[in-house]
Amino acid sequence: MNFNKSLFVVLSIALFACVPARKLEEEKAKRENADKELAAIKTSAQDCDTRKKEMEEQIKDDSKSIMGLAKDTALCGRSYRELTSKYDKLNELNEKLLDKYNRLLAGSMDDAKKLSGQLQLTQEELLKKQDELKALERELEAKKANLDKLKEELQKRESRVNELEGILKSKDDAVNDLKKKVSDALTGFENKGLTITQKNGKIYVSLDESLLFASGSTTVESKGIEALKKLAKVLEQNQDINIVVEGHTDDVPMNGKGEIKDNWDLSVMRATAIVKIIVNNSKTDPKRLTAAGRSEYIPIDPAKTSEARKKNRRTEIILTPKLDELFKVLETN
Repeated sequence: MNFNKSLFVVLSIALFACVPARKLEEEKAKRENADKELAAIKTSAQDCDTRKKEMEEQIKDDSKSIMGLAKDTALCGRSYRELTSKYDKLNELNEKLLDKYNRLLAGSMDDAKKLSGQLQLTQEELLKKQDELKALERELEAKKANLDKLKEELQKRESRVNELEGILKSKDDAVNDLKKKVSDALTGFENKGLTITQKNGKIYVSLDESLLFASGSTTVESKGIEALKKLAKVLEQNQDINIVVEGHTDDVPMNGKGEIKDNWDLSVMRATAIVKIIVNNSKTDPKRLTAAGRSEYIPIDPAKTSEARKKNRRTEIILTPKLDELFKVLETN
């Protein structure tokens, strides 16, 4: 058995030694692209939340403006009615004066002149009130038009906010549904080196090193392959999910002499091995997958103990819903 194991190690080292240096550079480039994509998604999600809050604040401000305009409109309406009442009274008085003037015209010329003067003043007052009424009517029409415009803008913004909330809710529902599907598919592996968590709108499937790899190896063992095959079938059926596979190591330096020279190499090659198993055992589009190595720099437990290092030696498969619909709504804003 020791001879066979030694032979296996020698063959593995020989195999990795044959991998071109260009392949390693490509894997590193994929890792960097994955980091950028993840950062872009986080930034976009933060921008979505910021835009949503800004739109909600704008809606509050618009609502206050509409209330103010409604109040001004009510005041103008009251003034309009008061002027209309005064105008009617003046008009009635004018008619009475005209009648009296006509009746007294044949009488005293002095009285006629006096009535004529009163009549002229009354007519001037009427014209003045008419001008005031027309000015108020124009002001009311302008305020009504402005009020209608603000209401229309408010409705558009509310519609956009509702659309954003609907998309975010559908994404949350999709993530919850995906978590259930993943949990159902991996029931036999949870709490046996595999955990499934949901945070920040993403699903994290974390697999301990003990479930996937022998120490220092990049070859996935049979029990790990079984779990990854089941996960691959779930991913195949959920095409609106992007997949990032991150390899993590402990902080113990590696003294490898083949392709695996340090923890960076180990984490990248392990992530790549898992991506290949998912692609080869399902119809998952390879464009949806990213292999990334995080080396020792994102530990779960920073303590320098064997227990902490065991926790840190893991692979995380991060499932993120695509945000294409959300981006389209934001572009229209």
